[in-house]
Amino acid sequence: MPSTETAQNAPEALVLPTMTEVTQGPDGTPLSDGTADVVLVPMAGEGGEEQLVALAFTSVPALVEAIGEKQPWVIIPTRQVRETLSGSGAVAVLIDPQLADSTDGGSASG
Repeated sequence: MPSTETAQNAPEALVLPTMTEVTQGPDGTPLSDGTADVVLVPMAGEGGEEQLVALAFTSVPALVEAIGEKQPWVIIPTRQVRETLSGSGAVAVLIDPQLADSTDGGSASG
């Protein structure tokens, strides 16, 4: 189920997991003018076709809880997320996803 935020409820910034470490300022925003390889995941879209979505979290603790403390990340102002993902292939942003925990020995089927 895709997450949606209204403008008044949207956080000021989102935390996006990245594939590699990115040099950051004290507030977590990227320092370089370069690109950050954000994590994109395939999901089945309407009609069953695969589409890529970006993962984003409303806080660093939410990212750590879902993915782990070793996951690199950057903070992007919410108003710049669309521009940041331009050209990435992402068609949507999944906010605060609850990812399956493969270490608990449980089954992901319900």
